[in-house]
Amino acid sequence: MELKTDFTLDAKGLACPMPIVKTKKTIKDLEAGQVLEIQATDKGSKADLQAWAKSSGHQYLGTIEENDVLKHYVRKANDDEDEQDKKHQDVVSNEDLETLRVGENSLLLDVREAAEYAFEHIPEAHSIPLGELDERIEELDRSKNVYVICRTGSRSDLAAQKLTDKGFENVYNVVPGMSGWSGDTKSLNQ
Repeated sequence: MELKTDFTLDAKGLACPMPIVKTKKTIKDLEAGQVLEIQATDKGSKADLQAWAKSSGHQYLGTIEENDVLKHYVRKANDDEDEQDKKHQDVVSNEDLETLRVGENSLLLDVREAAEYAFEHIPEAHSIPLGELDERIEELDRSKNVYVICRTGSRSDLAAQKLTDKGFENVYNVVPGMSGWSGDTKSLNQ
């Protein structure tokens, strides 16, 4: 499976700590929110990258093994992603979303990056990354209740504002989003 990433780092053949050293150097040049694919052959790189991402505040998305190559996916953190003031007024909690059960009259819109969605998403969620929302907005049914979800509620807040500005009437930001989701999920590993 080919995942959409913003940059690929070749760390094949390098032993610990070099995959981490190269990742640190590469991620500095990426913009917040971009996804980095790190290709490595060192089996210890998975645990190393998970621990590094957690300690540095970046988001470890997952790993796909193809032959002898481990493809790790890391999303560069936004400095203010968790602290951003949310402006969209209509908010539902994760628990409320679970009890609502998205159905005929509603749509669950996941605005995280495609790689984030691929590694874990709510089964009935429709994926349109925030950066593609303007050009793909016509894919959405304006007559439905739209529940917008991301990782922390920040990107979904921006998406909810955009949808409301474009004439959508029943738009709800799901908070805290996937970072606190305990319901059913699907992933490319299932």
